[in-house]
Amino acid sequence: MSGNTDVVVIGGGYAGVMAANRLTQRDDVTVTLINPRPTFVERLRLHQLVGGSDDAVVDFRKVLADGVRLVVDTVTRIDAAGRGVTLASGGTVGYDYLIYAVGSGSADPRVPGAAEFAYPIATLEEAERLRPVVDAASATAAVTVVGAGPTGIETAAELAEAGRTVTLVCGGVLGPYLHPRGRRSVAGRLAGLGVTVLEGPDTKVTAVTRDAVRLGGGREVPSEVTVWTAGFGVPDLATRSGLSTDALGRLLTDETLTSVDDVRIVAAGDSAAPSGLPFRMGCQSAIQLGPQAAETVLSRIAGARPATVDVGFAGQCISLGRRAGIFQFARRNDTAIRLYLGGRPGAKLKEFVVKHTVEQLAYEARKPGRRNRWVKDDKRRQLLQAKPGEAPVTAGRAA
Repeated sequence: MSGNTDVVVIGGGYAGVMAANRLTQRDDVTVTLINPRPTFVERLRLHQLVGGSDDAVVDFRKVLADGVRLVVDTVTRIDAAGRGVTLASGGTVGYDYLIYAVGSGSADPRVPGAAEFAYPIATLEEAERLRPVVDAASATAAVTVVGAGPTGIETAAELAEAGRTVTLVCGGVLGPYLHPRGRRSVAGRLAGLGVTVLEGPDTKVTAVTRDAVRLGGGREVPSEVTVWTAGFGVPDLATRSGLSTDALGRLLTDETLTSVDDVRIVAAGDSAAPSGLPFRMGCQSAIQLGPQAAETVLSRIAGARPATVDVGFAGQCISLGRRAGIFQFARRNDTAIRLYLGGRPGAKLKEFVVKHTVEQLAYEARKPGRRNRWVKDDKRRQLLQAKPGEAPVTAGRAA
């Protein structure tokens, strides 16, 4: 391809920022990042925003390369045939290549009363809506957190450490990702903070009312403030734009992160489903998928064959208030092992990871493509081969 190439990145989260920064390796590539907010959101700190210990935002100038044009707006539709996107403000932006990195948010709870009376915290706006509600509640108000994944555990611990009376409703097992040894450590810390943990098959929420949470076992838990952290969903932009998606709405791609419908569209982060085998949602995969999506685009611009996706995991890091935490170590294929680091060292490591993640974005802005030290998973090929009656999907339409 000759001349200047316009690349649009939709979404300014961890994946989108990494992708936009990586694209600045070439002087003949014009990069436009479209994001609905003027600041970068540290989703890893949203539970701290609710608890009052952090605002969870960073100035884009600290993490975004100078050569990236930031457009504060929302994309309402992708016109793949016309190679353009429509903005909520009414304008349009054309592209030669598009990186789809719209991220994830709260899933529809589909539980009676949850949408009316529970507070999700998957986005900055949701966390900001909940913060004054928590502040206005009496010191003895019953707070119920629904969902025992990392967000639910962190939120319950953060609020309990601040003196709130918290019940954590698991809807199953506490910390499903954790190894049993790590799970016992988390349970011990929550107990020390005074959190009541309800787990088991009878703890699935069947309804939420203004002042209670009802469980499948017939129990009713008093709740003046109900926080909903059970499950994540993705925006329906790809579906609305007529692109192929999986059941959750993630853009279907091949192993180079290229859309199965159009080689001009590449996906990264929580909204990507390579070969129908998406990675775990979170910044750990996003900061790896973002640069790889950019490299796919750069390869196509150079007339080279893009590399296949290559992602590895180290584990899961969970804060348990400001003074304790846990790092659950895992195999590269994201399977937890017996080893974990807890207590005060776990808290320090979690804080280091959160700060270092932002530093990675800033480093990529200054020196794109200079660092990629992740240890990769060598089991993905086996997963692809094990898909019954299927071959890995490939991009369909030629450039």
